[in-house]
Amino acid sequence: MRPPFPPSPERSAELRRRFAEEARSERPDLSTLCLLVAAEADGELDETGLDAAQVELDRLAGLLPYRPGGPRAWAAALRELLGERMGFHGTPADYQRLESSLLHEVLARRRGLPILLSVVWLEVARRAGAPVYGVALPGHFVVGFGPDEGQVLADPFDGGRVLTGADAELLVAGATGSGIDPSMLRPADPLDVVLRILNNVRAWAAARPERSDVALWAVELSLLLPSHPARLRYERAQLLVRRGEFLDGASELEAYAEVVKAVDEAAAARVRGEAFAARAMLN
Repeated sequence: MRPPFPPSPERSAELRRRFAEEARSERPDLSTLCLLVAAEADGELDETGLDAAQVELDRLAGLLPYRPGGPRAWAAALRELLGERMGFHGTPADYQRLESSLLHEVLARRRGLPILLSVVWLEVARRAGAPVYGVALPGHFVVGFGPDEGQVLADPFDGGRVLTGADAELLVAGATGSGIDPSMLRPADPLDVVLRILNNVRAWAAARPERSDVALWAVELSLLLPSHPARLRYERAQLLVRRGEFLDGASELEAYAEVVKAVDEAAAARVRGEAFAARAMLN
């Protein structure tokens, strides 16, 4: 399967407008934001495709039993439907595919990264009325059901397997080398989920220099979120220079230098040096 390529500039501008608007709404919709990310990645995903993905999430929610019980019963119902009947799960090979970070592709292929599979679990469960939320464990996203004192964790990447406390400890230890902290089990904010998805896209593109176009749109969408790391502006500037857009890249570097000089003059001087070097490439 060919890797997806971004849409036309006109389509991209409209998608970004909608993405920024949704991200700044009172209650950002996770599935909408994820599908707008997917449309920025895949120029073949049109409005009909966006609607079809939402309809599929609705359809899956309609297959769940009506209010099966407490948190553990909800987790079991989602595992039985999505993991067993529908076959949603992940494999190591999914980390090598951009499609694994695109919600419409994950719905079609029933494969994806842990965080995108978790988005499917979250959106299907939410539509059915489950007490569900994302849990951003270090290195491995899962879903949680119920309140703190009765929290049940499930791993969509493993077909929705319900995790014991020891399982969660092992996941965290494998990623950090240390124990689990209660703060890691708190519900993840939808915008933090979207930023983490975009971080995954940037990581995919970083390993493939020929896809700097993907890295650029992922950074630019991240910058549209209300809260994002300031260093993303520096990353965008570097990408512009790498892509031969020396003047725009130099201007971005100079703007970033102005931001950081108040806290680190030496770093600002280095960035200004990079801007000078970028402008020199125009000669």
